[in-house]
Amino acid sequence: MAVRGGGGGCCPTMDLLRSEAMQLVQIIIPIESAHRTVSYLGDIGFFQFKDLNAEKSPFQRTYATQLKRCGEMARKLRFFKENMTKAGLAPSKKINSEADIDLDNLEVKLGELEAELIEMNANNEKLQRAYNELLEYKLVLEKASEFFYKAQSRATDQQREFEAQNIGEGSIDSPLLLEQEISTDFSKQVKLGFTCGLVPREKSMAFERILFRATRGNVYLKQVPVADAVVDPASREKVEKNVFVVFYSGDRAKNKILKICEAFGANRYPFADEMGKQFQMISEVSGRISELKTTIDAGLLHRNNLLQTIAHQFDQWNLLVKKEKAIYHTLNMLSMDVTKKCLVAEGWCPTFAKKQIQDALQQATFDSNSQVGAIFQVLHTKESPPTYFRTNKFTSSFQEIVDAYGIAKYQEANPGVFTIITFPFLFAVMFGDWGHGMCLLLATLYLIMQEKKFSGQKLGDILEMTFGGRYVILMMSLFSIYTGLIYNEFFSVPFELFGPSAYACRDLSCRDATTQGLIKVRRTYPFGVDPVWHGTRSELPFLNSLKMKMSILLGVAQMNLGIILSYFNAKFYGNSLNVWYQFVPQMIFLNSLFGYLSLLIIVKWCTGSQADLYHIMIYMFLSPTDDLGENQLFAGQKTLQLVLLLLALVAVPWMLFPKPFLLKKQHEERHQGQSYEPLRGTDDSVELEEHHDSHGSHGHGFEFSEVFVHQLIHTIEFVLGAVSNTASYLRLWALSLAHSELSSVFYEKVLMLAWGFNNVIILIVGIIVFVFATVGVLLVMETLSAFLHALRLHWVEFQNKFYEGDGYKFQPFSFAILNGDDD
Repeated sequence: MAVRGGGGGCCPTMDLLRSEAMQLVQIIIPIESAHRTVSYLGDIGFFQFKDLNAEKSPFQRTYATQLKRCGEMARKLRFFKENMTKAGLAPSKKINSEADIDLDNLEVKLGELEAELIEMNANNEKLQRAYNELLEYKLVLEKASEFFYKAQSRATDQQREFEAQNIGEGSIDSPLLLEQEISTDFSKQVKLGFTCGLVPREKSMAFERILFRATRGNVYLKQVPVADAVVDPASREKVEKNVFVVFYSGDRAKNKILKICEAFGANRYPFADEMGKQFQMISEVSGRISELKTTIDAGLLHRNNLLQTIAHQFDQWNLLVKKEKAIYHTLNMLSMDVTKKCLVAEGWCPTFAKKQIQDALQQATFDSNSQVGAIFQVLHTKESPPTYFRTNKFTSSFQEIVDAYGIAKYQEANPGVFTIITFPFLFAVMFGDWGHGMCLLLATLYLIMQEKKFSGQKLGDILEMTFGGRYVILMMSLFSIYTGLIYNEFFSVPFELFGPSAYACRDLSCRDATTQGLIKVRRTYPFGVDPVWHGTRSELPFLNSLKMKMSILLGVAQMNLGIILSYFNAKFYGNSLNVWYQFVPQMIFLNSLFGYLSLLIIVKWCTGSQADLYHIMIYMFLSPTDDLGENQLFAGQKTLQLVLLLLALVAVPWMLFPKPFLLKKQHEERHQGQSYEPLRGTDDSVELEEHHDSHGSHGHGFEFSEVFVHQLIHTIEFVLGAVSNTASYLRLWALSLAHSELSSVFYEKVLMLAWGFNNVIILIVGIIVFVFATVGVLLVMETLSAFLHALRLHWVEFQNKFYEGDGYKFQPFSFAILNGDDD
């Protein structure tokens, strides 16, 4: 893909603040150069085509046949890939130096390769089935002949024993009985038939029961388990089986047995009852198995050679087919002119890329030997353009955080610029521990060092999300180390990292650091919180009090930033009403209350006063004229509070009443011809102003009640939101406290407890539990929790002050996005 250079600001943050200027462009392309033109535009990746044939179905479009061809070639490539995967082969990543392949030649080649591979697969499947059947047949011959041999040996022994017993007795009746047996008519004797085969072992019990029930017990069944699982010829899966022999009498019983064998998936094989024939059959089957094995191995070798040949060029073929499919899909979005000689394209492009697009059109005309060049012209429209921010691998993940909330409308102030700093910083306020931050940093540095390796692999959902946000996590870990040093927490343990504590015990009563017995004996701790301040010297630990007040300061500062950005948006779109009747009263209301609270916090820190800020803020509303007493922090505080309270009360009707009446007046003057609205710098600014200012103006009518109700809702939402959003920033304090307490529990109740036993085994177990608890709870669950809360603070408390997020993303036609799977 071409380098996206030129235009759009002097630094990455300026490029992100406002989206790139866009133009609606029409291109008239001669039909003989249309394919090459679209291909070159795909290489540049700066032109978003509009679908000019939206009313047509896919089958009615001009290049439906070519798309069908590409789809068929893609199917063949998927077939090749499936076979390569089964054979354990992967497409070669080497760049092929051969000349470009023509699509028609590739289509013929893929067809020939597919036919050859299908034939090989069919032959291999037949041979493999025959091979598996022969293996089963050999097992049946071996087990059944063993059974027949034992049965015949047992019968012979019984006959000899019977004859010896009769001769030894010498009874008068013996010759008569022997003569009677010898004279028996052999034609009247019943001959038993038999069948043998293999049945799945899991079905053997049911198979036996059904046989006896169907024949009413007039069968004899013998089963012998096979030691190893065998490959079933039909399913080609390994199955544990039993060799069985069933003896029966009569054709009726035989037919029933055959049906039962078929129903249970029992494979039957022929068998001779003569010993000589049995040995001959085993020998013949063994020979055929050996021959088939040789044939199968040769076929597999030939098939693997073919697949290796395909693998060497697979990526090249696949990319070509994907490109052709994308080109024809794009060509189907173009409309044909009446002469049938030109295609008309319309779409959006960044202003800075206009020269690159024109150069690509000229090159396409030259390369296709077209006598007529493409015509490039800019169209004027009131349609809202798409939003395009130029990002790199560092800023893209921060921009995706904003885009997940909503795409900025055209040239709206982009929160992504501020998110680069504010998001990891607010995360770090909740996650502040430089020990945990270093663990995150090491994990992130590994992902960054393995960037090239992981970029070309398919990762799992969780790992892919983590890898995609590696630079966000990098900033989060760096800020966590910084805030951890400020908090002076290393796995919740304070260290005298920058020197000794400035405080010491006046006497033995303050050894537990819970009394007022500490005195300052050295100069102030140079960086961060003094280690002694982790103790509880007041109702709340000093560090917790610091975090709570700091959360309010950060929240008020970020909300003020959001309102300031709403001012720049209003000025940019030429919306003067929002400047004077939304931005100004919102700033006054917010800072008269919560800005004043922030001022009190800073003054209290600087003076060391013991004033109760809760009491001051509550009685500022309940008893504004009462004397402040010991809660007074500076001279003139009471007067300032009265003025700020009055301003806050005035700001509410200021937001509510003037704007609807002014909109009504403007509407009446506009339709009476008494005034004319000047054109703005951008064609869509008037439309945008009407959309944001009227809210209920349909056609030539003006619904004052709807506008007033909308403004009332907006005013109530801001007033209540100012309170709730400020309180919501206290989650910074709450999660920081929870993180610190959890870390402290794992350190004291696991690691230190195991250390106190003075036992090596208990210590090792304690260290293992501590490591797993730290990684699982603090480095995974707490990281995710702090991430989600920082996300909420940006989406709700910050972005709702200025960010509409109702735009749509610039999605140019580009070959750079064809690396994924086929649609």
